[in-house]
Amino acid sequence: MKQIDFNQGWYYGSAGQNPETEITLPHDAMLNEPRTENSDGAGNISYHMGGDYVYKKTFFIPKEYQDKYIVFEFEGVYRNAEVYINGVKAMYRPYGYTNFYVDATKYLNYDADNTIEVIARNADQPNSRWYTGSGIYRPVHMYVLPNKHVKLNGIKVKTLSISPAKIEVSIETNTPGEVKVDIKQQQDVVVSKTDKTEGAVKIELEVPNAQLWSPDTPNLYTCHVEFENHQYEETFGIRTIDWSADKGLEINGERVILKGACVHHDNGLLGAAAHEDAERRKVKVLQDVGYNAIRSAHNPCSKAMLRACDELGMLMMDEYVDMWYIHKTRYDYAAYFSEWWQADLEDMVNKDYNHPSVILYSTGNEVSETAQERGIEITGQMTAFLHKLDSTRPVTCGVNIFFNYLSSLGFGVYTDEKASKDSKKKAVGSEFYNKLAGLLGDKTMKIGASLRGSDLKTRDAFANMDIAGYNYGILRYKKDLKKYPNRLILGTETFCKDAYEFMELAKEQPRIIGDFVWAGIDYIGEVGIGSWVYEDYAPKNPDLAAWMTAGSGRIDITGREIGEALFTKVALEKTKGPLIAVKPVYQTGKHTPSAWKMTDAMPSWTWPGCEGTKAKVEVYARAASIHLLVNDKLVAKKKITKGCRSVIETPYKKGTITAIAYDESGIEVGRHTLKTAADSTYLSLESEEETVKSGGLTYIRIAYTDEAKIVKPMEKNKVKINVTGGKLVGLGHACPYNPEGYTNSETSTYYGEAMAIVQADDPDATSITIKAIDDSRTAELKIPIRKESLC
Repeated sequence: MKQIDFNQGWYYGSAGQNPETEITLPHDAMLNEPRTENSDGAGNISYHMGGDYVYKKTFFIPKEYQDKYIVFEFEGVYRNAEVYINGVKAMYRPYGYTNFYVDATKYLNYDADNTIEVIARNADQPNSRWYTGSGIYRPVHMYVLPNKHVKLNGIKVKTLSISPAKIEVSIETNTPGEVKVDIKQQQDVVVSKTDKTEGAVKIELEVPNAQLWSPDTPNLYTCHVEFENHQYEETFGIRTIDWSADKGLEINGERVILKGACVHHDNGLLGAAAHEDAERRKVKVLQDVGYNAIRSAHNPCSKAMLRACDELGMLMMDEYVDMWYIHKTRYDYAAYFSEWWQADLEDMVNKDYNHPSVILYSTGNEVSETAQERGIEITGQMTAFLHKLDSTRPVTCGVNIFFNYLSSLGFGVYTDEKASKDSKKKAVGSEFYNKLAGLLGDKTMKIGASLRGSDLKTRDAFANMDIAGYNYGILRYKKDLKKYPNRLILGTETFCKDAYEFMELAKEQPRIIGDFVWAGIDYIGEVGIGSWVYEDYAPKNPDLAAWMTAGSGRIDITGREIGEALFTKVALEKTKGPLIAVKPVYQTGKHTPSAWKMTDAMPSWTWPGCEGTKAKVEVYARAASIHLLVNDKLVAKKKITKGCRSVIETPYKKGTITAIAYDESGIEVGRHTLKTAADSTYLSLESEEETVKSGGLTYIRIAYTDEAKIVKPMEKNKVKINVTGGKLVGLGHACPYNPEGYTNSETSTYYGEAMAIVQADDPDATSITIKAIDDSRTAELKIPIRKESLC
């Protein structure tokens, strides 16, 4: 079998017109659309206009392919994808997040040019609660299969035991024959077996001296299958998953607490385009903060992200959908759910099955259908269907406990009249709950989840899944552990400030298996839900269409750790601390508060002009007490009696600020110092990697710093970027209020920083040169290009 990269040489344009703009996939058409208050998708999609698009490619099929099967795989097209080959409709797939296959064999002309045309329809807005992107936003591949072949997704590897290490390799072929299986560790064959097949066969093998896969030791193997003199390979890991009321969630017989982050599918400044390097970087920055698990919210994740999770040791909860049969927006997937959910789930499982990082399936998010008799039945049906497809992984569903109760009383329930753009639009579904949380705060929402009515409207659905998914239900945990002795609880969506409390509970209670904060990384769309922006960045009467992101990440949209990320590191025990963050000392104006934002503190002690002004300093530490020193003089002592976050006010003085943590015996266990930047100011460029592979991406931090690279957050400037030897594919800053967007060659800074993303797209170049220019400074950076083949 051949797998051929099919991402080059496409042309796209608006549907109904001849596509004239040449592009390389993956591609997000929405990111280039204008942002306007006239957008029917409004803040859900950052006020971008929707659109219908056509993608077209001409390609040659040689004569020798005439006796073979030709199949195209589309990893993601948003949405209502129609595929035409040589003018004939070959496929339709409505869901925008499911990979699908198109058997092109009977539509092709051999020893001749052919055309493939894809129509992606995304003009009917609103159809999502967050930024979706548009078009072919994930890669495309062409598979050339011999006449007698192993079927696509026809190799599945299951771990039967780990001591001894036994695996079962299931193989499906389109014809009888003989199959040979080689299990490889790197390039070495460790065990082999040959067997006959009539079309389906299961082969058991014992792997000698097996190296298991786990988050700490992400060891991978290759299953090499030979059938009719043709070769097929699948990467897998040897590991078991068990879940029980006695022991909680176990990987390879050892308990694991899921320290997770909810993550949307966009890649920040790149929009929805699922570049391999961007997906891998997302996993790495989450790991750096202390997360060991990702919830793919609220749709199946990309294959690139799964590869990164496998290789880096990140656990994955892959999620299906944000709605079932009740709409949350007027044109969303509820119209298609009943007809397509089985096909969608089957494709999700086929994508995930051999990836050891996938340890959990979720059937949905905040689907208030789970409060209804029909929805409770569907919960059980979906759980049973997933077990039939894959018996090795548990199933959950993220249920907003309080919203289930409210919806049963008639609050926030969707109707076409409420959603009509001709009337005053009313919030429904999850958007209704989010606005309520924004008005009343996180505590009110958590108390609401603890009401008896909330229990009554969730218990039957929870009984129809393996693990009960609680959205914002931490105040129920202790009560429900007693009331439901066999229930396993997962915080499928939580507030940042609850991370420490969760961790302490989970360490004592195995049936609390994990937590997924909303959100790990800031994302495009659902604008302002977690923002904390002052009037010097977002004016009093802002242009609504200038809002770009939610502002809800512990990591900002550029990948930078903010104070909440430092809190998370300590709360989730990546470090005991102490770590310091400081609220912007000069900010005295109004800001946009949110239940999804704990603090706007950042790791900086550079606030020129603020001498003597009270600074709110946050110290994160797992310790008995802390001392705070400014310029080596003690300014505060504080005992830590609850949590790991201490807030201390002290006058700002340039120099140094140091936090020292002590244990119960008064012995120092750690210290952290922030230093004021020197007076001299430089425009600085710093790449996250020393080199970039040919065709790959490099991320360059733009910052105003001193000579020692200490960032100056009060510097506000516009910076223009020029690139040679590559292409600028994303440029922007982290402020949720962003009139400029990410597609220009000039950007403002936010608290002294911005980010450029450059692709090494020139096959002849040996390096990329990035030049940054403001009104008085210039910076230049040269990055060597590694000549490697693209994945």
